[in-house]
Amino acid sequence: MIKFFLMVNKQGQTRLSRYYEHVEIHKRTMLEAEVIKNCLSRSKDQCSFIEYKDFKLVYRQYAALFVVVGINETENEMAVYELIHNFVEVLDKYFSRVSELDIMFNLDRVHIILDEMVLNGCIVETNRNRILAPLFVLDKVAEN
Repeated sequence: MIKFFLMVNKQGQTRLSRYYEHVEIHKRTMLEAEVIKNCLSRSKDQCSFIEYKDFKLVYRQYAALFVVVGINETENEMAVYELIHNFVEVLDKYFSRVSELDIMFNLDRVHIILDEMVLNGCIVETNRNRILAPLFVLDKVAEN
């Protein structure tokens, strides 16, 4: 099961966070700082899976952004690694070459995409067209 999903820039600023378990706000801040420090300090030659406390971190870097997912021991690391890539590909398709600014200024859309893919910590959809369908409907309504 997925515990949390983070998107962070190289400066360590969180751009997106979604928690699938209850974590108090002040603990989230500490958790994010520690997780970001662990992932950003690793070299590109090191594995993208880290054992951390009572869960695992799976992360991937795309240009200046890191996507970090916290999972429990029963979740498949490779499946989550591919989920991260699929998530970024869906963002790329929707925003046509997604950037950090796209994420910052369209956070609601990014959350919709993530919610279409992950529900209560479980991966529920991977088909790009099905993930983007609700957004395209919203965009059409907004045009009219």
